[in-house]
Amino acid sequence: MSYQYLTVEREGNIGIITLNRPPANPISYPVMAEIGDAVDELQKDKAVRAIVITGAGEKAFSAGFDVKTAGTPESAQLPGKGHEVFNKIEGGPKPVIAAINGFALGGGCELAMACHFRFMVDAEGAVIGLPEINLGIIPGWGGTQRMPRLIGKTKALELLLTGKRLRAPEALSIGLINKVSKPGEVLKDAKELARELSKKAPLAVKAILDSVFRGLNSSFEEGLKIELDGSRLVGQSKDAVEGITAFLQKREAVFTGE
Repeated sequence: MSYQYLTVEREGNIGIITLNRPPANPISYPVMAEIGDAVDELQKDKAVRAIVITGAGEKAFSAGFDVKTAGTPESAQLPGKGHEVFNKIEGGPKPVIAAINGFALGGGCELAMACHFRFMVDAEGAVIGLPEINLGIIPGWGGTQRMPRLIGKTKALELLLTGKRLRAPEALSIGLINKVSKPGEVLKDAKELARELSKKAPLAVKAILDSVFRGLNSSFEEGLKIELDGSRLVGQSKDAVEGITAFLQKREAVFTGE
């Protein structure tokens, strides 16, 4: 597919989506729709086993909502579209890593939180947060739900109600991100994790992601049922046989997703 606001690349088993509206990489309805299309494309590509999302340039991952489109009919549809696209990322079958190369604010933070992992550069001007309260509005693309699930209710309320912006070390200390990267290295670090994940058994990866995503939105008992279904599915796979055989033969397993 061709994209107007994104670039989509493949490096081996890794798919890379870059928001390409520098310097701030804002998100309008058309941009959100393209993110959804790009995620669909890479999730359906059997050769791709892990996905990285980043922003063009060195200033921003994404500033979030494109305020220049405020008041348009399309902007009124953005919250629903944002929920749809970000659930597609978090609830999808492949791990997604946000390479936060600059500031990630508002919807940019919400996009990063929808990813399974977040790597963030430690650089001047690189901050993450949900400052919507300062505009008299609230996060509308899942931020009020994902942040408490990631860092706990009390700390999430502090950030949501004050609009505080965090540098990478503080974001790491509260569990909002997974890794702090040196300037110029965040995409490299994200790709390294993506390459590691791409070697894992695709069916098992999918089952774990599904069990965690649906389980956290269900009761504990229902989550155990989801886990049991996933366990039964992967237990009958060729990859399970390969994994056990490789372990006994003291070699690296080669998983095919079957």
